[in-house]
Amino acid sequence: MHLDVQELRTFYYRTALGRVAQRAMRERVRRFWPDVTGETVVGMGFPVPLLRPFLDPAERTIALMPGAQGVMPWPADRNNVSVLCEETLWPVQTEHADRLLLLHALETSETPGRLLQEAYRVLAPGGRALFVVPNRAGLWARNDKTPFGFGRPYSVTQLEVLLREHDFKPQGHAAVLYQPVSERAFWMKTGRLVESWGQSITGRFAGGVLMVEATKQVPARYGGLGARRRRPLRVLGPVSQPAASGA
Repeated sequence: MHLDVQELRTFYYRTALGRVAQRAMRERVRRFWPDVTGETVVGMGFPVPLLRPFLDPAERTIALMPGAQGVMPWPADRNNVSVLCEETLWPVQTEHADRLLLLHALETSETPGRLLQEAYRVLAPGGRALFVVPNRAGLWARNDKTPFGFGRPYSVTQLEVLLREHDFKPQGHAAVLYQPVSERAFWMKTGRLVESWGQSITGRFAGGVLMVEATKQVPARYGGLGARRRRPLRVLGPVSQPAASGA
């Protein structure tokens, strides 16, 4: 079940904890994608907290938001680039996205397989997708004060297996949000230090959020575009004669 867009906007733009989360995730995304000059960047779910740095260098930036969540105009100081759409039917041409970012999308989807098929369709060969989900082993997934306390959390292994099943090839992963889910002054002041310390110790276990970067398998092997049944059912074919007992 998707969260309401108003709740997401309030968390990220009107709470201290949301601004901390936005900053930490945005910095980690930039480490994955330091240069998107001239590329098309597409986000799905509630991706706008992480898309701001790409508005200028990218040729085109698109923020897709599912109908069950709702949409908000974004950015406030420029022409709107956010679009309301069906969760599994995006108004984006096939193989059009050079970079694809999913935030608050996969863990709240009732049909994650179909969502990943649509992500596969949109991502260009050679493009890179970044899936951002709550960390099953982290503290943020156990606290409903933040959006990461809703939906299905993942471990790195679970997410990578799911991506491979839908024709994505994981290339790397990281974890962010190591500080406690607290707005106490001490944690607000030491947030950057805690984040830096956490990432230097472990890349997957303690952080509240996981990021897995992946490319698309071309051609598709399993459930993506172009998949075929190896032995299709011959529904309209002739009925074979029953074999004799003991044959």
